[in-house]
Amino acid sequence: MIENRVYNFSAGPSILPDEVLLSARENLLNYEGSGMSVMEMSHRSKVYDKIINDAFDHLRKVMSIPDNYKILFLQGGATGMFAAIPLNISKTGVADYIITGNFANNAYKEAKKYMKDVRVAGSTENENFTRIPSQDELTLNPAADYVHICQNNTIFGTAWHTLPETGSVPLVADLSSCILSEPVDVSKYGIIYAGVQKNMAPAGFAVVIVRDDLIGNPQPICPKIWNFGKQAEKNSMLNTPPTWSIYICKLVLEWIMSIGGLEELKKRNEKKAALLYDYLDSQSFYKAQAQKESRSMMNVTFRTGDDELDKKFVAASVEAGFTNLKGHRLVGGMRASIYNAMPYEGVEALVDFMKKFAREQA
Repeated sequence: MIENRVYNFSAGPSILPDEVLLSARENLLNYEGSGMSVMEMSHRSKVYDKIINDAFDHLRKVMSIPDNYKILFLQGGATGMFAAIPLNISKTGVADYIITGNFANNAYKEAKKYMKDVRVAGSTENENFTRIPSQDELTLNPAADYVHICQNNTIFGTAWHTLPETGSVPLVADLSSCILSEPVDVSKYGIIYAGVQKNMAPAGFAVVIVRDDLIGNPQPICPKIWNFGKQAEKNSMLNTPPTWSIYICKLVLEWIMSIGGLEELKKRNEKKAALLYDYLDSQSFYKAQAQKESRSMMNVTFRTGDDELDKKFVAASVEAGFTNLKGHRLVGGMRASIYNAMPYEGVEALVDFMKKFAREQA
């Protein structure tokens, strides 16, 4: 739809739907007859009030969020929430963290600053995070305030396909790189949070979906800006919110509704991931890095086994019209992030390029 667009496989900030970008462009200078851009208008105005409330309403509808959960749009991204979570829901100062990658580990280290007993309840670090631990590998504390997971591991290309059983202990999950990719049962979580820059909007804020009973008992040192109760009272406008990013989020949610919701996105995402993984499993030139049962639908990690050849692949991919296929420095190799807005044709083109590159190295 938009000419001269590359296939952008960035892990985030990432690709946005063409329809969203075109709509934003059409309304860039004069939003719906207001005479100004969304970037210029007061967050207290009636026009913007409708934008943010539509975004809340759309998200509740798209994700089927129950009435006993609040939705917050908070600044600081998911990294900010690494601190905000323990600052808001620490009752006894005890929490379990399951470490399945870099961001789960960062969340664990941040929580240790604000709680007296933060435990590693499971980890696959000794396998370079190539898989998700099974339930019987976890040592969960039934007296913990919460259990924390990172549901999709952007860097290592793994994902939880079955949530850990935590009993009455609330499950807190970072869904930054998989939110809105498929339906989820929100009632299974105490808190869902996500940086928006992968599947929802341009970088600028984090979405927090928090059950009502987990609001209202923050630690005294909790900053007002991250106090879930105060932000809920103020409709996430305790201060000036990231107005433009929230506006684009609204457009993305409208796009999702227009194509059939999360069920349709799940079908599309499964089809894209299957195309790439099936190719990886059918040959020996490239090697998928995540173990089969733990593979992410959003972030596909692979390598040739030769660092110099990997560099050559990345350089050739840029010349062929692809961007951001270089793997994270902690893993190396290559990574294709195939979020919601990546068309099937983009993955087809990538697989065709991979076949061509492999032939040329023979």
